[in-house]
Amino acid sequence: MLIRNARVWPSGEATADVRMAAGRVVECGPGLRPAGGEEVLDAGGYALLPGLHDHHVHLRALAAADGSVRVGPDQVRSAAELAARLAAADAAAAPGGWLRCVGYHESVAGPLDRWALDRLAANPARPVRVQHRTGALWVVNSAGLAALGLDDVNPGGGAAGGELAGVERDAAGRPTGRLWRMDRWLATRVPGRAAELAAGLAAVSARAAARGVTGFTDATPGATGPDLAGLAAAVADGTIAQRLHCMAPADESMAAHGRFSLGPVKVLLDDDRLPTLDELADLVPVAVHCVTQVQLVLTLAALDLAGRLPGDRIEHGAVIPAELVPDLRGLTVVSQPHFVAERGEQYASDVAADDLPGLWRLRTLIEGGVAVAAGSDAPFGRADPWHLIRAATIRPAGLGPGEAVAPATAIGLLLGEPSAPGAPRLIAAGTRADLILLRCPPREALGSLASDLVAVTFIDGERVPRATGSGAS
Repeated sequence: MLIRNARVWPSGEATADVRMAAGRVVECGPGLRPAGGEEVLDAGGYALLPGLHDHHVHLRALAAADGSVRVGPDQVRSAAELAARLAAADAAAAPGGWLRCVGYHESVAGPLDRWALDRLAANPARPVRVQHRTGALWVVNSAGLAALGLDDVNPGGGAAGGELAGVERDAAGRPTGRLWRMDRWLATRVPGRAAELAAGLAAVSARAAARGVTGFTDATPGATGPDLAGLAAAVADGTIAQRLHCMAPADESMAAHGRFSLGPVKVLLDDDRLPTLDELADLVPVAVHCVTQVQLVLTLAALDLAGRLPGDRIEHGAVIPAELVPDLRGLTVVSQPHFVAERGEQYASDVAADDLPGLWRLRTLIEGGVAVAAGSDAPFGRADPWHLIRAATIRPAGLGPGEAVAPATAIGLLLGEPSAPGAPRLIAAGTRADLILLRCPPREALGSLASDLVAVTFIDGERVPRATGSGAS
């Protein structure tokens, strides 16, 4: 294909032509002549960019979220509204199945446990599980605990170990229904629906392509060989149209093929069970989940001990004190700037005053010489990349307004290579033909940042069809 009269990112001043063949850009310049049999697309002076790459997403969880009940502050604001939403979902669901709810935050109806869910749920026989919006916690009602066989695990009191270490118990040894970091265990105990998962992944891929996303980095912690093989198969058969880079265990040896590749080791940190410095230093290259100052300090110390490698990443970097910014040079921080827009109300009340200045930094990192990229963290954040880009350019008063960046810089957060997220790709001869054509000139795009900006998405030089219902709004 030959794309004519496009304003090529990042300059976007004069129009140019771009020729694609065999999955690559082969020529880029003014006045290119069509070759015999070549399809020609007139861009009409609209903006042509490298495709967007979501550098931190959880694809299986995002696919499952389509069939889940959303119970976050954007949907419900009180215990009464939550009870009504659960009752409506129960009435619509098939008998005997689980209700899977996502996005919960304590601002809705306070802390949840099994007994609170029992009071809120209309049907005491229906197993219900509710995921906290951080992804760290599932809360299960009494019917759910019975279905999982957890009521009889530890009748004598005390804490369970091994795979059940995340089961929270009261002083009498009864499970409270709060299950910490037990996604993997739950996935093996709650009946799965492979066909629904495949359909969910296809829908996720179609919506992302309509928004200009040509690649994902899946950051799911604890991914197993079968998990990775399933995602690789979904890429191979076209269920997932995008390029897919997966974080993987250190001992995973699956070879990259086609649009599928393996990335760094994902390390998930929680303040109440941090690894030792030596344990963390043994895992390289790494992508370390850091949402607190303690986690960041430990990670930097471990990387200094092990020696930093290309590909080492800080995931989130939610709280970064100013004095630690120089220590981040040589690493990539993969941020979620849209969380300030989505969770600002809760941050203002929940985050310690001392941490607010360091919350979700952008401008300070970039000006300090730190490589920065971004990812949606969907389903724990909105999956729309244009929402993320817009949020990076506008910060609310009281939540680091000085950390906002220019629109072009914000777009660049999603243009990096999967293996080098902080280095934005360009459109030039020899580069992959993963491209997006916007519906307007570059200056207008930067001014509106609307979700329906993308006119055409190309992956490997092939136009991605728009499925019915995959709009970008």
